[in-house]
Amino acid sequence: MMSAPRPTLLFDLDGTLADTALDLCATMNVILERHGRVRVPESRVRHLVGGGARLLMERGFRETGEPASADLLDRLFVEFIDHYSGHIADHTQLWPGVAGQLERLAARGALLGVCTNKPEQLSRQLLTTLGVDHYFPVVIGGDTLPVKKPDPEHLFEAIRQLAGDTAHAVMVGDSETDIDAARNARLPSICVSFGYTRVPVAELGADLVIDHFDEFPAALKRLMPHHFD
Repeated sequence: MMSAPRPTLLFDLDGTLADTALDLCATMNVILERHGRVRVPESRVRHLVGGGARLLMERGFRETGEPASADLLDRLFVEFIDHYSGHIADHTQLWPGVAGQLERLAARGALLGVCTNKPEQLSRQLLTTLGVDHYFPVVIGGDTLPVKKPDPEHLFEAIRQLAGDTAHAVMVGDSETDIDAARNARLPSICVSFGYTRVPVAELGADLVIDHFDEFPAALKRLMPHHFD
């Protein structure tokens, strides 16, 4: 007799599992100052974060003056990664409730993966530093494949590597990139309301929105009642 498919949960990283904004902002400002730009105040950072380091630097330059050329952005990206890797969790922490939910899901046999546009090596480094890498045997970063979110292949590859089933999978994110990826993959989605999005959460079109990870079990029960009762 074949065993029933296990639930597959795919998580975005920045803004979804962890509050990374302060470290991303700090690195962006180091690079901006290095190139003669002013610092972007912390109050603006959540408006800029999301979509990866290159896009963050592109937005940072637009925020502080003349946009950066493509060639300059290539150099800025390298500088950003080099500095950020040494300061990846100076201030970064898991959002409240995340650790407990991951432990609960692992105990129930759920398949857990990370789908992020952050470079894979940095994603793995951050998960290890935060002490949750053992929950995620599969990490698909922004440079793992030729495509990234919102391309559905980003999610499909994670499901394949987890030996999961798209009919029993959910995407959890915080931005239009995540919710669009889920929609493109025809997967249900859960959006956290406290992450980084340039579009109001209510307009993203997620199947469910949660305001705290304490609400996660109830959301999973609604979307996957056969797995979570």
